[in-house]
Amino acid sequence: MTDDLSDALQHPRRHLGGRHLSQARRFLKLAERDPERAQHNLDWAEQHARQALLHDFTEEDSWRMLIRLKVLLQDSPGVHAVLEDLFSVLGRDPERAGQLRHMDLLHVAEELLEAALLVDPLHAERWWSNLGGDVETQLEAFASRCRRLDFSDPRAAIVFGRRLERLRRHDEDLFVDLSAHLLAHRPQNHELWLDLGRLHEARGRHDEAWLCYDHVQTLRPHLDVRDRYQGRLNTALDGGTARPWSPPDVETRAAFLEGMLGLRARLTTDEPKESPVPVAHEQEDRGKDPEHARLLRLLEDGEVEEVFFLARRAVANGEAWAEDVLATARARMEG
Repeated sequence: MTDDLSDALQHPRRHLGGRHLSQARRFLKLAERDPERAQHNLDWAEQHARQALLHDFTEEDSWRMLIRLKVLLQDSPGVHAVLEDLFSVLGRDPERAGQLRHMDLLHVAEELLEAALLVDPLHAERWWSNLGGDVETQLEAFASRCRRLDFSDPRAAIVFGRRLERLRRHDEDLFVDLSAHLLAHRPQNHELWLDLGRLHEARGRHDEAWLCYDHVQTLRPHLDVRDRYQGRLNTALDGGTARPWSPPDVETRAAFLEGMLGLRARLTTDEPKESPVPVAHEQEDRGKDPEHARLLRLLEDGEVEEVFFLARRAVANGEAWAEDVLATARARMEG
């Protein structure tokens, strides 16, 4: 259980968020009642509102409270920061973020927040109920939007992961499609990999299920779901005949990982940059496999998710150095 502590800490802790939100409301009332100490009480209210969001970013009233306090404090940079943070939670859209950079938002901040939450509720069931009558058209628009959003913020991965869980009940094929886009930016989401594997297994897609379970076991070695799945395929069930089965070959695994890398490339908002190799690394890189040296430089640049997929591809190809790089990428993602 302790192995999944880091995952648990990323998920909302509503009891703590609710307590801080109540304190923020209390200090806001004190500020309204006592004008002489208003600044002091507003500062305390803001601190509690920020803590409420740190503990539970899915509570919409905490966003409302913090933006209201920023407006009362006439904190224009703070208003920008809160709205940009919300848009990051809702999947970073470069067009939306760019429109806010040079605007004075103090007088429209609360309206912008309400508009964002009206279109994009943070709770999955409310989001689903907002789709309206023509669900298919709404889902088509949602899918188109998902394919261009940046889900690298772990909070966005949680919000949209819950939406995809709700969507799965309606359209499993769309769930599979959009899950790949989410996992391209957050490959450490082993729970979503596991859901995908189970879905593929139920549909009899053995290679696809094995690849998903393989990701889970790579991320969480103590979850031997890949080995158990292969055992199920190769063991006689209910007195039947054993079904010999082999895992996907190297070409199939490489093609799968290339597809995930392709999704990352399409979702990247910045223009690719060719950065020169630092002089300090030139001597160090000599004698190394060129791909090994490239992945180490990508790790230094913080491209951990990309290195994860590239290292997995190298492992599939039998590169001896790739296991250490994969372990480093996995540790950094989990950290």
